[in-house]
Amino acid sequence: MRTRATTAALAALLPIALTACSSTADKMPKHPPASHAPSATADQARADLEKAVRTYTAAYFKPDVTTAYSLISTRCREQITKPGLGMLLDRAHKTSGTRTVKTFTIDKFSGDMARVSYGVGEPQYDQHDQPWTREGWSWRFDAC
Repeated sequence: MRTRATTAALAALLPIALTACSSTADKMPKHPPASHAPSATADQARADLEKAVRTYTAAYFKPDVTTAYSLISTRCREQITKPGLGMLLDRAHKTSGTRTVKTFTIDKFSGDMARVSYGVGEPQYDQHDQPWTREGWSWRFDAC
């Protein structure tokens, strides 16, 4: 019996509550949906991604195998050894000297996966749609 009385009371109050909400909502300023607004978290993730790409590229051409290897994904570490990467870095440095990222674009960005394009001023080393993955809180090169 008590349940029926409670249900009836709630049903009687519902139109009043809805009216109060709609009149308050009518007075609220209109804003675009939150999904269209940039997220501080997403902006930080994009900035971290660019920093990782720039750090990896600088290490690649320095050559700094320790830094470069620390920026490679776990999946890629299963496919390339630190000495193997060192040989690639030495060859790039001997061929092109020290290089840094000159142009940078995020082609795709979704959660912990991204694809980037960047140039170092030498077309043979420019990258297009290169995969990167976030492991923990750090972005890692994932093009192996």
